[in-house]
Amino acid sequence: MSDDVRNIVLGVIAAGVTASLGWLARTYLWRRKLRRKQAFFGLPKNSESLLVVNREPGASDSSVHRYDVFALLELSALIKDCGAHAQILSHDIAQQGFGERTEFCVGGPGSNRRMAAHLHSLLPGVRMNTDSDPGPDRGAFQIGGERYRLETGVSEYVLLARLTAGQDARPVFLFCGQRAITNQAATHYLARNHEKLARKHGDKSFTLLLKVINSQAYGPDMVELIADVTAASQAPIPAVRTSHRAIG
Repeated sequence: MSDDVRNIVLGVIAAGVTASLGWLARTYLWRRKLRRKQAFFGLPKNSESLLVVNREPGASDSSVHRYDVFALLELSALIKDCGAHAQILSHDIAQQGFGERTEFCVGGPGSNRRMAAHLHSLLPGVRMNTDSDPGPDRGAFQIGGERYRLETGVSEYVLLARLTAGQDARPVFLFCGQRAITNQAATHYLARNHEKLARKHGDKSFTLLLKVINSQAYGPDMVELIADVTAASQAPIPAVRTSHRAIG
């Protein structure tokens, strides 16, 4: 074998080894990233999860608002990426406990009975005005001693929560917004920021208050993190309201 042929063969072998090592490294990093994502969502491969659907407020039938449909589609993509499966149930027939399967619950307590139960049981420091009568506090959140009012299309709020009932329990994710478009905004925020949230919170519970800015112009895309309200949301609301602030 001549020197030229030998050099060509050695070059091909070196290129093959380098390509193989690169592929192995990329595969390792991809699998590690996937494992972290599965751990954050509580969705190991082939596991089952639950998508709880609300109903469109004011609708005579059991229809779902189109923005809530978009939210469910985004969550379905996350579940599929983890190699898991989803069962979709209406809020009024999802009569089961939590912790055995990861749950994604979409919609405010006025349109989602299961959300109302979760707020009562898991987030006693959160109340939402579900009165149908018009007024400045319609749809407003009260979190601890603070109140956050709805300004339709301009300044709207949504709670994004990851809650667990025990060390081995699967998490419950809540997307509780003042309007359907804010529910979609929260799922979109989770999809974009789950890696950062996992690094910050790990497998711990958290509750975030998000603000959707000028949805009438930007839809669900302009989202601002207002505060981490984990502590306030898990403590009973004080008997005397200390503030009537509306951040706008």
